[in-house]
Amino acid sequence: MNDDVDSLIERARAAARNAHAPYSRFAVGAAVLLTDGSVVTGANVENASYGLSLCAETVAIATLSAAGRIRDVAAIGVIGGAMDADGRPTGTAPVRPCGRCRQVLNEAAQMGGRDFPIHCGAAEGGAVESYRVSTLLPDAFGPRDLGMN
Repeated sequence: MNDDVDSLIERARAAARNAHAPYSRFAVGAAVLLTDGSVVTGANVENASYGLSLCAETVAIATLSAAGRIRDVAAIGVIGGAMDADGRPTGTAPVRPCGRCRQVLNEAAQMGGRDFPIHCGAAEGGAVESYRVSTLLPDAFGPRDLGMN
């Protein structure tokens, strides 16, 4: 694994420690690398009305969109795991984005014109799987289908 991937996964792990996941007790963190080298993070935020919960990847991408930077995504690191008694995510298996997050990431990929990598790590240990947006959501519907870029 290279330093960029290691750094993204570590930043995602740090973000996951801020997850608000009292219902599922499953923390997820995301770290998005931008084209200028800066990193924006997000953590999942659950709500008592479960449908109103937000995934870490969606939080990070929404933050970028609000800053006018959705086109600048270069890579993303995602980790997740069951929370221990102190609220830290645990587990050694990589966690991948859910379907909704794959669609949100596809939007950023198409808007930016780059099929960026998604590095999926474990809450603990060194297990990491790397994919491209197009691999996790092949033949996706997005801005291109609406004549946008």
